[in-house]
Amino acid sequence: MFSEMLKKLRTKAHLTQAETAECVGVTRQTVQKWENGEEFPDAAKLCSLAGLFGTSLDALINHDDLRTDAPPQPKYDSINEWEAYYAALPLELRQCTEEGLDVRRIKPLVREIDRLASDRHKKKLADTIYDMISESPRISGYKYIEPSEYALILPLTKPQRLDCGLSDEELLRRINGAWTGRICGCVLGKPIEGMKRGELIEFLSENGNYPIHRYVNLSEVTPEVRKKYTYGFWGTGFGDTLDGAPSDDDTNYTILSSRLIDKCGLDFTSADVALLWVESQVKDAYCTAERVAYLNIINGYAPPDTAVRRNPYREWIGAQIRADYYGYINPGDPQTAAEMAFRDASVSHTKNGIYGAMLVAGMLASAYVLPDIPSVIQAGLDCIPHTSRLHEYITSVLKLYSSGAGYDDFVDMLTRDFDDRDAHDWCHTVSNAAIVCASLLFGGGDYSRTVSLAVSTGFDTDCNGATAGSVLGMMKGAEIIDSHWTAPIKGEIDTTIFGMSRMKISTLAQKTLSHIKLKK
Repeated sequence: MFSEMLKKLRTKAHLTQAETAECVGVTRQTVQKWENGEEFPDAAKLCSLAGLFGTSLDALINHDDLRTDAPPQPKYDSINEWEAYYAALPLELRQCTEEGLDVRRIKPLVREIDRLASDRHKKKLADTIYDMISESPRISGYKYIEPSEYALILPLTKPQRLDCGLSDEELLRRINGAWTGRICGCVLGKPIEGMKRGELIEFLSENGNYPIHRYVNLSEVTPEVRKKYTYGFWGTGFGDTLDGAPSDDDTNYTILSSRLIDKCGLDFTSADVALLWVESQVKDAYCTAERVAYLNIINGYAPPDTAVRRNPYREWIGAQIRADYYGYINPGDPQTAAEMAFRDASVSHTKNGIYGAMLVAGMLASAYVLPDIPSVIQAGLDCIPHTSRLHEYITSVLKLYSSGAGYDDFVDMLTRDFDDRDAHDWCHTVSNAAIVCASLLFGGGDYSRTVSLAVSTGFDTDCNGATAGSVLGMMKGAEIIDSHWTAPIKGEIDTTIFGMSRMKISTLAQKTLSHIKLKK
């Protein structure tokens, strides 16, 4: 019946009887009578109703069960949350708060919008919130100065210039160590990425692997274990299944940076990085901030807008895991390494998200030359604003170490400040950079202990194992990495990069050396 169809269409459009009446120029009582079957609208009003609900007169009168001529709508509740800004409003609110924006007027709106079902109305409201955030002032007394433009970052840094007189043979030895250390550390953390610290330590202990001294085996993941733990054990990289290193975004990005230099040279731009992403991998190869940036790129936005537009993940760890190669190809030149990392990071990140990349690149460039880990970390810190949250926290890690404290004291500090059960803390640049630096410091130059600490602390296990392993491998060469880590890798790694399905570590190292020589 027409009356039933009218009510269905009005309800689906989230309109009241009064709102419907106003749209078609009648009283609320008239709409009420139409829905009760007491009256029937004339032809003009039928046309108005059909236009209002985006349907045909035939569908409206003959009630073909909500068949309409309205444009198709996506299934909003099935869209990946990294691609759905409307699903991440509480995260955006927290991100803004940490950046020092005054978003108090928006908080009540965010709470109410977050309760709504995912549909086009929620999306529109979320887009409005995004516009309101862009107009939010900074709170009074915010103590950090955290620019995202290089011209403003540089005066807040004091990068070192180091002499690197290493021979090609020694450079290659260090490069091979960095690549191998990164890949093995990544594989170690890969099958337990996302497992929360409490469960992680219990699982490792039950299998005699805590402290970690070998890869996690798939044979340990019995049906009983799957029932016991909330973690899904859905990953790859289990030691008893390895045939070379499996692909991972942490290693894909390092290889992709090598392709970038091959294609665009040392003077690549952020726009070059963006184009390479689209050309080299499918969308699902990118996560969180990178996924947002990727969608912004294909929708016509250019860096640095790709990093800002509807991106609540802009200070997460993604850029930090992409930065290693810029350190590899700038031995003894942390400033240039950090500046290259900035160009890359600006595609998807802002503020501390950028600084994490600059920190790691600066550390790796310095690791060619400096003899001890505290000096390497300080050289990386010198490449980022001393007025930032990241600089402040890593400085506190260095002070804790120099005070004679132990690693457990660091974990106490970390877990007091960050909760790995919270996605924002789990994947944030600051928490994970702190784990990398602490594992290097307390690992005492021993590769196995260093990656063990980086992974068993939890948070982003494969990212942190990879970065810590990369830095130590650069400092000391692949000889320090025990064969039980390297043997299952077989000197090879898979990728998801188009045209680069399986790569030899030796080939990657030789290519890295050739890119160093581009500066000469």
